Amino acid sequence: MSLYSVIYTFIAVAIMLFTIKNGKSFDTDNDLTAAERHILQKLFLWETMASSLNEFREKKDSALTAGWNNSGPVKEGPALNSIILELERRVAERIGKN
Repeated sequence: MSLYSVIYTFIAVAIMLFTIKNGKSFDTDNDLTAAERHILQKLFLWETMASSLNEFREKKDSALTAGWNNSGPVKEGPALNSIILELERRVAERIGKN
């Protein structure tokens, strides 16, 4: 098994439940579509790699536009929107500490 496979499997399993700062939890298996979960996996990586909030938002917009395996635009549902806002908060907090 390649390192990529191990990381992908870890991310896929680890994100089944996601809790935002206000305590609200999302079950990504039930609250998100498959395409939204795919995008969220990409955004988890960008949460740690983005050098600015603007860069994170650009990556989010790009992922939503391209869709899952370039299948076309993905509509951001309410659950994904809440999770993305939490990721943006975390990016801003991380960058503010640097």
